[in-house]
Amino acid sequence: MAMISCPECQQSVSDSAFKCPKCGVQLRKPKRGFMGKLFKWGFIAFNILMAIWIVGGTSAATKGYDTMSSAEQAGTAIGAGIGVTLLLGLWVIGDIILGLLVLFTRPKVA
Repeated sequence: MAMISCPECQQSVSDSAFKCPKCGVQLRKPKRGFMGKLFKWGFIAFNILMAIWIVGGTSAATKGYDTMSSAEQAGTAIGAGIGVTLLLGLWVIGDIILGLLVLFTRPKVA
């Protein structure tokens, strides 16, 4: 365990300390563990996937919209609206669950 000097108060502090015990300045940032990184990247990937899924679903639902009859257009609009609503609900529920996992696995200062 080596000793370093605090950049603020110049007191000798352990190099494994996160904060100076005298002045409280942050010396180094805590790092996430493996599960924390996994949940964080899973959260990011889930949000990207959901955004792609909604954009792709709405663009596929409106393909050929100009050549449809008015009844087909109404059915397409209603179906696409229901689909997007369900996807948004799934997105919110997934974000809450994954967000809590990311929050609970954040790095802690000793």
